[in-house]
Amino acid sequence: MTPLIYEYENEEFRVESFPIGSFACNCSIIYSKKNREAIIIDPGNDRNKLSSIIKEKNLNVKKLIHTHAHFDHIGQSQSIARETGASLYLHKGDLFLYESLGQQALFFGAQTDQLERPIDHYIQNDEPFSLSHHQEVLKTLHTPGHTPGSCCFLSESFPIPLLFSGDTLFQNSIGRTDLPGGDSDLIIKSIKQRLLVLPEETEVIPGHGPLTKLYLEKGSNPFIA
Repeated sequence: MTPLIYEYENEEFRVESFPIGSFACNCSIIYSKKNREAIIIDPGNDRNKLSSIIKEKNLNVKKLIHTHAHFDHIGQSQSIARETGASLYLHKGDLFLYESLGQQALFFGAQTDQLERPIDHYIQNDEPFSLSHHQEVLKTLHTPGHTPGSCCFLSESFPIPLLFSGDTLFQNSIGRTDLPGGDSDLIIKSIKQRLLVLPEETEVIPGHGPLTKLYLEKGSNPFIA
């Protein structure tokens, strides 16, 4: 059984987050409890594990959206898209990373899908995502720095706002900027201008590691305090 790092639900939707793949990327699934329609954030690079979870929960996956295009977050998304019929979503700023998935994986001694499928849709800043005919369940926040196309996704569909921060913001840390396309000044600017202005009670589900709260990061994160 996959250990959950986060689970939350309201009358209509459920959110589950769990580590997946060789670098324990936190994959998150938001789905309708009524019709099982789902959006997956950062499918990771373990197709077999994620495929098993999708089947176990009887999910109808419509969209695979990505915080960025490092292989541990998107490495086997093509396979999941083929299996489910879901569309691939990514910010165009990370297209160069998507197109170099094989080289990324080789550098870290991992495996990814062979590049056979293009991105179906390029995410824009403030772009909303919805499930079925329901209201918006996620909004895109473009937060470059870790990579040029890094994005976070904000959900205000629950009593407590949820921020899926990818590798931009972690518990007491921020994303590394020493890989291609990284920019240390830009990631701080993104965090301060796009994330720290959100409600302080926002729960942060990062791309790796434990969840945190925005007010905790404002007060103790050494990179942004």
